[in-house]
Amino acid sequence: MAEEREDSYGHVLKYTGIFGGVQGLNILMGLVRNKIVAMLLGPAGMGLASLFNTAVSFVSQATNLGLSFSAVRHVSELFETGDEERIMHFVKVVRSWSLLTALFGFMVCMLAGPLLNALSFSWGNHTLHFMMLAPAVAMLAITGGEAAILKGARRLKSLVLIQVLSVVASLLISIPIYYRWRQTGVVPVIVLMALFNMAATCYYSYRLYPLKVSVSKGVLGDGMEMVRLGVAFVLAGVMGSGAEMYIRSFLNVSGSLDEVGLYNAGFMLIVTYSGMVFTAMETDYFPRLSAVSHDQVKANQTVNRQIEVSLLLAAPMLAALMLGMPVLIPLLFTSEFLPVVGMAQVAVFSMYIKSVSLPISYMTLARGDSLAYFLLEGAYDIVLVLLFLLGYRYWGLFGTGIALSLSYVLDIIMVYTYAKVRYRFRFSSQVLQYCAIQLPLGITVYMVTLTDSAWTYWLMGSLLCFVSLAFSVHVLHQKTSLWNALGTKFKNKFKKL
Repeated sequence: MAEEREDSYGHVLKYTGIFGGVQGLNILMGLVRNKIVAMLLGPAGMGLASLFNTAVSFVSQATNLGLSFSAVRHVSELFETGDEERIMHFVKVVRSWSLLTALFGFMVCMLAGPLLNALSFSWGNHTLHFMMLAPAVAMLAITGGEAAILKGARRLKSLVLIQVLSVVASLLISIPIYYRWRQTGVVPVIVLMALFNMAATCYYSYRLYPLKVSVSKGVLGDGMEMVRLGVAFVLAGVMGSGAEMYIRSFLNVSGSLDEVGLYNAGFMLIVTYSGMVFTAMETDYFPRLSAVSHDQVKANQTVNRQIEVSLLLAAPMLAALMLGMPVLIPLLFTSEFLPVVGMAQVAVFSMYIKSVSLPISYMTLARGDSLAYFLLEGAYDIVLVLLFLLGYRYWGLFGTGIALSLSYVLDIIMVYTYAKVRYRFRFSSQVLQYCAIQLPLGITVYMVTLTDSAWTYWLMGSLLCFVSLAFSVHVLHQKTSLWNALGTKFKNKFKKL
């Protein structure tokens, strides 16, 4: 029993580390791009890029029928059977539906240009800019379908290469354009990056399965189950993207583009950079949870172990991120972005809570309760917008950080209550213990950041971060045999030298 438990923790840690490591590599490479772009565009230019990117994401989410998510499960199940004929047929189904959603997304973006302009801007007419983004929406749909095929076929190496190439391409494409045209180059950069990502993904996918599409009724009919599975996911995504788009549009109309850029910089820091821990959820954790979703004991065990590993990995990083904000923000962006430090520091707590709530929220999808998933996600988005409006009204940009953290507090209450009643889920004693240690440590680090003394700030803050890290390393060392395996591997390599 102990051996099974050790293997389970080792598996979660291993795959969270692999996918998080890839994300970390992309982030490190992206630091150079973000720094240069921030210098070239400034907060206003970054805010403009954020508005257009959010609009593309919103239209894409609204029109792609969730194929990038639902197709993974179906392709993966067929891949396990080894039936090449059925795999090839379903790949054709995925590509046919992806083509239709690409055309649909293109038309919606073209027609919705005036509406998007009215919602996003109170000055100028940017309708043409939104219409010019239609090709990016279409290419995202095709990229999502091909990426789902690669995920389902377990071509992780290809997916890693695509991600790395994408980051390199973003440097080579965006920097010359922004240097020459500044804010005017925002739309071309978005379209060209969508084109590159589509070309790179299609290259690896077509090598695996040659291109075949069909719009016949029979082929499209074979994908209806896949489409139905993706409906709840896409509706939740639409509400999420819509909430983010509304927030940025509200900041632009009620405040300024500078505030949009500042908010986006803080949001990027806490969500994107701390997201390294959460990248394994969809690729590794969700299939494992789906396999045991109808076994109450195993499902609870799987969720709790994912929470434990996620929290132990995230907490030390979040504490260090909170402490290092005054240095990281000028380093990653420019000194013009320093006003966002307070907002980003208080918003870090949202990621502490997300490390606990996200594994639970996947239970509804794993059990096929699509309506429950949609309602829970929709409730969170509504709560986020309401808290954001209140926070910004009374405390400005700092209040938006409070809103992000409070929204996750209410989210975990809703998600846990539903899982407790519907699936009889309970937190393990270990989860409660780790929360009782890591969360107070994080709160204490935040209290230290409020001091005016530089010595107290860095000495006490660094000590608390070290305690958080030491605790996580100690627990993970006890729970897994991965450290011994890594030690043996290094020793063998050293002997060969």
